[in-house]
Amino acid sequence: MKLLKFFLIWLVAIILTLATSIYQRLTGPTHPFRATVTINNEPVKLRLLRSHGGETDAPLVLPIQDKTVTAIVHYKQYPTVQNFVTDTFKMAEKGLTFYLPNQPPAGKLQYQIDIIHNNQTISLPSQIIRFKGDVPAFWLIPHVLFMFLAILFSFSTGITAAFNFPVFKTYALWAAVSFFIGGLILGPIVQKAAFGDWWTGIPFGWDLTDNKTLVAAIFWAIALFKNHHQPSRKWTLIACIVMILIYAIPHSMFGSELDHETGKVIQGFIMLLPASIHNI
Repeated sequence: MKLLKFFLIWLVAIILTLATSIYQRLTGPTHPFRATVTINNEPVKLRLLRSHGGETDAPLVLPIQDKTVTAIVHYKQYPTVQNFVTDTFKMAEKGLTFYLPNQPPAGKLQYQIDIIHNNQTISLPSQIIRFKGDVPAFWLIPHVLFMFLAILFSFSTGITAAFNFPVFKTYALWAAVSFFIGGLILGPIVQKAAFGDWWTGIPFGWDLTDNKTLVAAIFWAIALFKNHHQPSRKWTLIACIVMILIYAIPHSMFGSELDHETGKVIQGFIMLLPASIHNI
């Protein structure tokens, strides 16, 4: 393969991988909710947590130092029919602050914030926050790295297979090995640390993250088997397309969720709850 072709293939693969990674980070239901409200004609940027790890309470921080502004929070365990608990934000160094009580791994709280000033109220959209155990960086960093490499090698494999460059067989092997390590070895380890279970996909549950990992692994296994005796562009391209489609699904959708009644971790769905923001 000529040097220019090699450079272009990897340049495109890197750009597509970075775009996919950014998309995954920004679209997942556990990514912080961001909004801008206007108070006294000044914009205030908000960042509300939708995921929290460890054994500490989850901080909700409104970067507002104006002492004439107050805020209240309504929260309850999700999904339950409990009544909302209402409490008040306190002024702290970084602004109005409230700590949501810590929940067991995979436990969720639904919360909604009202900001009040001059008898007017900004009602922020309701949010769902999921709690998880503390995942050691020793496991989390390699997991993220190998999953990043898997999609990078998948794009390079797909490009070379599409143009029938013989190297696609080697790239397919790299993609599959990276995915198997990141998704099937390190993934369950991270899952165990975060939510207390090694695997919550088929046949034990319907966790979408685990199930889409399983689907991709099956197609990569088929592609490797087909490539073992004779290069198969068809199955290599199919595996790449499946991989890309799976990465198009926001991370943590239909993820692990604690059933507060039974105490068991099940597959759940984080709803997008409608609400409106009004300026003061």
